[in-house]
Amino acid sequence: MEWLIIIVLMLLVISPMLWLRPSSSQRRLGKLRDEAIKAGAKVKLGKPPLHEASSSMPCYRWLYPPQRPGPHFLLVRNAEASESLKEFRPGWRWRVEPLRPLPDAVDARLGELLTRLPEDALVIESDRDALTLWWWESQGGERFTGYLDDFSFLCQQLAGRPDRPAPRQVGFGGRQ
Repeated sequence: MEWLIIIVLMLLVISPMLWLRPSSSQRRLGKLRDEAIKAGAKVKLGKPPLHEASSSMPCYRWLYPPQRPGPHFLLVRNAEASESLKEFRPGWRWRVEPLRPLPDAVDARLGELLTRLPEDALVIESDRDALTLWWWESQGGERFTGYLDDFSFLCQQLAGRPDRPAPRQVGFGGRQ
């Protein structure tokens, strides 16, 4: 009878520790996010730029240097886009097209990247601050590292290409 009480007490002590242990999917997401952060991306949850988005979605942001803002554009996967939007590449449409055409190297690299992204990658967004991937994190860290060079290249090439120049500060007495 004493052994039975000891076993029950041990189970009562051990069971909360098992509940706190991360699941395999939580461990996978942790590794994926760690890989992205090591590569310079900022990972957060936010409301995606989709019309009927009701919940938060993970986004991975590659920041442009503050003194070199990026262009504004928004690419959306066909499943989330209207047929009336202009197609960029098969499966992707412009919701907001950049005011200036993308350089040829950027256009080619972005088009190639879009063909390789998983189906749950829904939006590629660029604004003055960052290049952002909105997706549901279906892949592991080792597979995601195959996209990191492309995103780094795009971020470097798009930095300093804002759609609108920053306003100039006007000084007094000929000084700026």
